Amino acid sequence: MAYEGWSQAKNVCVIGAGTMGSGIAAHLANLGFEVTLLDLTEESVQAAFARARAAKPPHFFVPETAEKIRLGGIDKNLAWAAEADWVCEAIIEKMDAKRALFEKLDELLPETTAITTNTSGLQIALLSEGRSESFRKRFLGTHFFNPPRYLKLLELIPTPETDPEAVRAMTQFLEDKVARRVVVAKDTPGFIANRFGMWAMIHAIHVTEKLGLSIEQVDAITGPFLGRPRSGSFRLNDIVGLDIMQDIANNLYERCPHDPHRDLLATPNSMSVLLERGWIGEKAGQGYYRREGKEFMAFDLLTHAYRQRQEASFPELDAIAKEPLGARVAKALDMRNEVGEFLRHHLVPVLQYAESLKEEISHNVLDFDRVMMWGFGWEMGPFAMLDAIGGSAEPYYRDGTQRDFSGAYVALPSEPQYRQIKDYPVVEKGENFNVRDLGEGVVALAITTKMGTITPALVEELHAKLDSLDRFVLCSEARHFSLGFDLTQFLAKIDAEDWDGILHDLDRLQQLAVRLSGKRAVSAIHGYALGAGLELAFQCPRAVALADAMMGFPESKVGLYPGGGGTAEMALRSQADGAKSVVDTAVRLSLGEVSANADHARHLGYLRPTDITEYHPERLITTARALALAVEPTLRPEWHLPEGPLTGMIDRAQDELVSKGTISDYDRQIADRIKAVFTKSTSYDDALIKERTHFIELTQKALTHARIKHMMETGKPLRN
Repeated sequence: MAYEGWSQAKNVCVIGAGTMGSGIAAHLANLGFEVTLLDLTEESVQAAFARARAAKPPHFFVPETAEKIRLGGIDKNLAWAAEADWVCEAIIEKMDAKRALFEKLDELLPETTAITTNTSGLQIALLSEGRSESFRKRFLGTHFFNPPRYLKLLELIPTPETDPEAVRAMTQFLEDKVARRVVVAKDTPGFIANRFGMWAMIHAIHVTEKLGLSIEQVDAITGPFLGRPRSGSFRLNDIVGLDIMQDIANNLYERCPHDPHRDLLATPNSMSVLLERGWIGEKAGQGYYRREGKEFMAFDLLTHAYRQRQEASFPELDAIAKEPLGARVAKALDMRNEVGEFLRHHLVPVLQYAESLKEEISHNVLDFDRVMMWGFGWEMGPFAMLDAIGGSAEPYYRDGTQRDFSGAYVALPSEPQYRQIKDYPVVEKGENFNVRDLGEGVVALAITTKMGTITPALVEELHAKLDSLDRFVLCSEARHFSLGFDLTQFLAKIDAEDWDGILHDLDRLQQLAVRLSGKRAVSAIHGYALGAGLELAFQCPRAVALADAMMGFPESKVGLYPGGGGTAEMALRSQADGAKSVVDTAVRLSLGEVSANADHARHLGYLRPTDITEYHPERLITTARALALAVEPTLRPEWHLPEGPLTGMIDRAQDELVSKGTISDYDRQIADRIKAVFTKSTSYDDALIKERTHFIELTQKALTHARIKHMMETGKPLRN
């Protein structure tokens, strides 16, 4: 049987509209698939999908996407599944119910349809028993992680009867079209993630209780210090849900009678108390932590009552926090205090448990490590950690190889499509940028300032560098593309009343943006792209942004507006869509609106229809590089104000915002200057001049000065 058609799948039917099913359906709809979502009845699917639409964090990048999903009931609309290229079953985690559904689907589906079951623990081979040979050959388990929009890991589980070609085709499809990183796991209880990950989570609770530590102390140890997410152990428990944890643990206990460590899956005392009271975590509003307004109360493991959260302080950890992960963990293991005691009682057994399980549940240690990194957010999986702290006699990884279960070293997989910017060689190093060779005549012009901030020195370096660049990707090596212009340097010039210096900096920033529009350049946006950073990024002829990238011009929050060409460019872009678009855009800049994601940014005008949203979290540079191979400069359209009383329309919109208390009187003064650029300019060049002129006026205002200082001192906007 050939499975080539799976790579072109467009139509997906998700059966089961619970938390996972609705999340999977939303993720696929975000990606542009035609999605059908079925539940038991029309009534049940409508009720379940209403919850999905209201979920926080949101399942959908933009709310309108939800309207594209076709809803139906299994009782009346199961035949719709026959129209799908892929049927993804995600009903209740009960063997009998799933098998009964598969019996119906076996008779209904064409032999070309891909069939998967989403389950976190049921044995995949048992689910396909009794089905036709064709069904069994193309049947696989898909363990999505919740919520699917945000977690990139997918465990793919074949049965002994699954065609290896089906495994290969589905892996490629999921990685190329469904924006997942796939680990093929063995059909064992809990697969890799739950078998090991859940054991480790519950083990941490047992150790905390045994040592008499507080949940805040353990979260301080098991968060970023240990290379884990900020949620640590106990916030993670609440996020997952204590009821879910108990269900998974009980299932593993029953299905793993041979495991000598399964007794540690027993429900810890504190967890039993919380479960009895219905305090099952985030979805109940309380678990190990309880949110009261903006504050968290903590559950005391001794008194079983909530108390004020107490910040844990470990100066010993602070002293080594900036050392490489392996080095600092190795030092912490030797500490003769609560930190060392906890790590010796928890981390060491967890790493030992991974070693005991590896051959039973995974095909290699890289797969095992990747599950914990991609699904749980660990910086290092257990085997990389063992290498880093010197905990194994023979390293698991060495010189681009991994040690397989026979003891031989085999090459790590080559995956050029997932190369990140720092994986490419540096061919030139500036003070504030690197040039990296992306191959085939394309280079990356990578900003290296802290948080990608734009400084006058960087602007001058980029001006000089552009003369020698042909095809390139503009990107950043920081955590974000750019948090905007460096306010520290800006404030220093305001304090010195160096208005000519500020005007010069604005002029050079505007010139740089204009020059980028005439280059064969693609911007690659991740994290935040704000203010001056966005002004540079969206002037490149093409832009590609990671799906969760947040873009915008928040300058009004510091008493300013976009002054590096952003106001002029936004005015120009809005003109093509008529007077209402011009008004909405002017208001948007006065509010300092930042997009929630890349698709929202396109709706707000920060991305163009020709720009790309990259939904795969690890393919930003690969996609940008491919665009750069073909990109050409684009002609800027003529400045043409649409007909209509634009000034009056903007005034009325601003009046309404003032009357509602949305903006202050000073915000209105900022908005008036934006309005002037939008409505009084006669050309793009004239708009740039007005943009600089009115911007300088604002820098001379005491209220702007106060806003900038407040933002720098507190990180929060001042509305004065």
